[in-house]
This record gives sequence, C-alpha cells and structure tokens, in this order.
Amino acid sequence: MVGPLKSRRLGHSLGINLLPLRGKICTFDCIYCECGWNKDHLQNHEFVPYEKLHEVIRDDIALKAKNKIQIDSITFSGNGEPTLHPDFPAIVDLVLSLRDLYYPNAKVSVLSNATTLGKEKVFNALKRVDNPIMKLDGGDESFVKIINGAKEDYTIAEVIKNLHKFNGDFIMQTMFLKGRLETGEYIDSTLEVLVKKWIDIVLELKPREVMVYTIDRDTPDPNLEKVTISEMKDITDPLKKAGINVQISG
Repeated sequence: MVGPLKSRRLGHSLGINLLPLRGKICTFDCIYCECGWNKDHLQNHEFVPYEKLHEVIRDDIALKAKNKIQIDSITFSGNGEPTLHPDFPAIVDLVLSLRDLYYPNAKVSVLSNATTLGKEKVFNALKRVDNPIMKLDGGDESFVKIINGAKEDYTIAEVIKNLHKFNGDFIMQTMFLKGRLETGEYIDSTLEVLVKKWIDIVLELKPREVMVYTIDRDTPDPNLEKVTISEMKDITDPLKKAGINVQISG
C-alpha cells in the first residue's frame, strides 16, 4: 500500500501494488516506465499470496478510515501490470467491499495496459471497478511496440476488439512524448500521421474519458522529452469537439 498520494489524475490516491516489491512483472517494457526496465528487476517474480494481501489491505484501509485520512481513489497500480496477479478478481471484490464499508465516496481504479482483457475473469473484474483505466499509447502498431516494448504477438486490433466490450464505459490513458532513443532513433508521438490514427481509434471506441499525459519522472531511456500541455490540447481538440471528456496532465 502506498499513500494516499496526490495524483495528477485521481486526487488523493491510495495505491495497491499486487506485484513483488523488489521485482517487476509486466507484459510491457515501456521506455518511460518509472519502475525501469524489466531486465533489471528479475530477482523476485513471486506474487504475494491472496491471504497476506487480504490482511494488509483490510488493516490499512481500516486504519486510514479510523484516522480520517482523505482517499479519493483506491488505485491498483504498482511494479508492472496489476491484472497479472492470479487472484486479481478476488482482490477487486475485496477492495470494493472495503471501499463500500469505509470510503463509500471513493472510486476504485485500475491502471492497466489492456493486454489481459482477453481473459474473461480479468475483464469481468475490470467491469466491476469504477475506473478501468486502459492504456493505448497510439494507433500505429510499430510505434506502440517501440515505446511500450510490447511483445511480438501484441496487436492494436486485438486491444481494440477487447476495449469494445466495455461499450464506452472505460477511461483511455495515453502517454505523449518525444526524444532520441538509446538506439539513436528519434521518436515523436505528436506527429500528425500518428495522432490521426490514435484519434480515429478513440472516436471509434468512444470512451467516457480520455486521460492524456506526458513524462513526469525519471525514465529508463534517459533522453526522452516532455510534450507541452499546449501540444496535448491541440492534439485532443477533435475529441472535445466530438463530446469526449478529456483530462490533460503536464
């Protein structure tokens, strides 16, 4: 459990990390991930058992409620992809029940890279939370594979198919950045050709909200650059005109 910390997007957010504290387990290997490269976190890939998580989460939330600590969101995030925990659906149910008991006005949020939506139990669990925040960092597959370090079998078409199952009741999260990679290649997610593909997908999926943001902490690839709020406003203008709620974090 981390926080609650003041989040750029979720208010006072209490973080739940279901992944090993000294390791990282993720289906992505993003060039901007504040947790670093996957290869540098191989020492611990053992999931904390459900029984232990149940005890820690229950006691922590109860104590914070007793001390009248403000919590706006109880947020699954952590060292990688939270939905990979084998007991993720059961933990979601636990957190929802604790939220209802101690913090009925708080939201339960999940930050996910959307690669596990094909698993029925995971998808159904995400449907139960208030804020299923699903990552899609672009509409061009080759570009997304570069910045997300996605596996070869990753396809945007599969992600779109699974996101359609939300019927618009989800939040899309997209990172915008630019810079020269350690390989020497220069990338820029604000290029018109890349933005158009992403806009087309968002308009097709019609999520209830789109969160766009840029890098805010140290990144494993050291030469990445922030995108300005002004640039992100210009990028998302067609979405606003289409009636889609947009939240921008610089």
